[in-house]
Amino acid sequence: MGNVIILAGPPGAGKTTVAGLLAGRFERSVHLHTDDFWAYIKRGIIPPYLPESHEQNETVMGVVAGAAFGYAAGGYTVICDGVMGPWFLHKFEERAQPFHYVILRPDAATALARATGRDPDRHLTDPGPIADMHAQFVAQDGYDRYVLDSSVLTPDETADAVSDGIRDGAYLFKRPR
Repeated sequence: MGNVIILAGPPGAGKTTVAGLLAGRFERSVHLHTDDFWAYIKRGIIPPYLPESHEQNETVMGVVAGAAFGYAAGGYTVICDGVMGPWFLHKFEERAQPFHYVILRPDAATALARATGRDPDRHLTDPGPIADMHAQFVAQDGYDRYVLDSSVLTPDETADAVSDGIRDGAYLFKRPR
């Protein structure tokens, strides 16, 4: 059984870049970019940051969890990157298998600058939802042990810190009480 690593955080945290670097460190790896799973919806998609998208987002996260653990069952280390706050982890917990959870959370100004500087045809660049999602990750009580501040780290330094934490078991998920 391979590992499942969830690399979460707000837009602009560096998730996709770091996930790609991490995937390159394992003999057998899969990088699940969760944004792609929303792109598979061809009709009836609701922007996932809107409150009315909850049912859709639950469905997508269930599919992501199934794919992640399916690859892991084949011996792959799976890195899932996306805006996957603790509110989605029950979809992974339902699998009753261990997984690692890392929240990349740069300070708000850094996340906003990074996210709004990306290609608007490929990424969310609207400052309002970006700031809202960052605030949602900050407001999560009990999850501080999973947070890695990536504000001043390079992507390689961030990948090193994540790798070290995974190796040491620091990010093995246990729901806070």
